[in-house]
Amino acid sequence: MKMRRILGAGAVLALAISSTLAVADAKPELSIGYVDGWSDSVATTNVAAQVIEQKLGYPVKLQAVATGIMWQGVATGKLDAMLSAWLPVTHGEYWTKNKDLVVDYGPNFKDAKIGLIVPEYVKANSIADLKTDTSFKNKIVGIDAGSGVMLKTDQAIKDYDLTGYKLQASSGAAMISELTRAENKHESIAVTGWVPHWMFAKWKLKFLEDPKGVYGAAETVDSVGSLGLEKKAPEVAAFLKKFQWASKDEIGEVMLAIQDGAKPEVAAKDWVAKHPDRVAEWTK
Repeated sequence: MKMRRILGAGAVLALAISSTLAVADAKPELSIGYVDGWSDSVATTNVAAQVIEQKLGYPVKLQAVATGIMWQGVATGKLDAMLSAWLPVTHGEYWTKNKDLVVDYGPNFKDAKIGLIVPEYVKANSIADLKTDTSFKNKIVGIDAGSGVMLKTDQAIKDYDLTGYKLQASSGAAMISELTRAENKHESIAVTGWVPHWMFAKWKLKFLEDPKGVYGAAETVDSVGSLGLEKKAPEVAAFLKKFQWASKDEIGEVMLAIQDGAKPEVAAKDWVAKHPDRVAEWTK
């Protein structure tokens, strides 16, 4: 009986030590912010979260927030990271205000840009071509009034002297609806848009050349972390330095899957499972 008690006490002690070591080895949860209305933000953040959880062993909590709150969250340490910083122009004001309070780990997507987009089958190649091409019926289909690309398009209509052209304000969904109809009928259409976006994975599209530089140069979408991330999760900081989409088609695969109805987490898991070599490049 005495021996059983000793053995029982030893088992309890061993279990306690094992539990203590397990807690000590547990990695802290990371909080990552993203903008729910941006398809690229949703796709990139979910894929990164899957890699961080599956390959690096850190639990991840994703938080959908507005752009300003996302920047503020990382700057104050309430968020550990974000992967949706458009630099140097689009989020230039946020960067200027917070650059000493965050760490920029570099671009996860290069050649991000805004502009006028048309199907590849149309003859027009430049914004200037719209002036003489009557197939567009003097209309440019836009998104939300007041957005950056809409303001730039108002300026483009003036700078390229597109007399008679009307910029039709709508929404991202309405713009896609009109683009879908035009593609199905093989008609000319010009829409305001940006890269990365899933529509480039669905249709063959092109940006109209902008020799006057109204829409500005290409930007990058960067991964930005809090000042404490490197110490809290060094493997994650190292991953963010390497994590970068190879092309708009690569991220487009994830965005299109989500657009077609897959839950973001499921689409990200599927992509990670199908591309082990790419994941290995980011985590080695």
